[in-house]
Amino acid sequence: MLTRKLGYTEMHFTTVGLGTWAMGGEGWQFSWGHQDDQASIAAIHRALDLGINWIDTAAIYGLGHAEEIVAQALKGLTKHPYLATKCGRLAREDNGALYGLLTAKSIRKELESSLRRLQVETIDLYQIHWPDPDAQIEEGWSTMSDLVKEGKIRYPAVSNFNLSQLKRLQSIYPVASLQPPYNMLKRDLEGDLLDYCASNKIGVVAYSPMSKGLLTDKFTRAWVGTIPASDHRQRDPNFREPLLSHHLQLLDSLREIATRYNRSLAQLSIAWTLRNPAVTSAIVGARRPEQIEETATASDWQLAKEDINAIEILLRRHDEAAHQSRL
Repeated sequence: MLTRKLGYTEMHFTTVGLGTWAMGGEGWQFSWGHQDDQASIAAIHRALDLGINWIDTAAIYGLGHAEEIVAQALKGLTKHPYLATKCGRLAREDNGALYGLLTAKSIRKELESSLRRLQVETIDLYQIHWPDPDAQIEEGWSTMSDLVKEGKIRYPAVSNFNLSQLKRLQSIYPVASLQPPYNMLKRDLEGDLLDYCASNKIGVVAYSPMSKGLLTDKFTRAWVGTIPASDHRQRDPNFREPLLSHHLQLLDSLREIATRYNRSLAQLSIAWTLRNPAVTSAIVGARRPEQIEETATASDWQLAKEDINAIEILLRRHDEAAHQSRL
């Protein structure tokens, strides 16, 4: 499996990394519905067998459950993948609503909890999950730099930060990587943000390359109707009209390109995200072994220029139609 150097770090990540958001299971605000823990563990093992060398998780996924599942899956293994997790996102005890907290005291407390759940002494990539509250990002980032010096994390990173926020951090301590959402339907980081990351040796690990399952073959009108109430996608406008019909029309056209190479829509979506040289890796979620078996193979697919151009035309038409439907 192909690897790319992560920013200024010494780590080389496989161009597909395993995401564990859904492995957190139910019981929190952004759940993906019920998840079988044994299936999660099997998916992690299969990902490692396929050559994936890094796993992305977060303390908030299942309120710590995803980190515990990762630790269970890695227990007893002689060779461990790189581990990336996140801090700064908490859930209120009274109603479960999520909120941000980036004080030094809170980040240190979260780190100790993550180290305990993951059963490691050092975290390879520790990421501030959201720049929330904005006024605390300097305090939070200064704490992250202190944790590097203390040997508790190898490299500090961020997720969901914009360009101006990144620049505020760089003067305190270099940012190892940015984790933004990036896929055919979410492209607002193209241009200044990606250029800044490339120029400043900031790695980019893109999450949601398949847009929460939308850019896959399973995404049909019938399948959308089966999404359980506990799955946060029930509240996502991309999974409802009027956008639903526009997305389905786009998928029909994209499927023609994927089929030409005997590939799936999921593989095409991941390969499209990786076509950008500023992107280090795409984080691919999996709930079962067969899912990662399908998506991991996108690591070595380099799209032809004519296909990239054809997709660009399709996306432009889709965006124009979707915009008109919102008016």
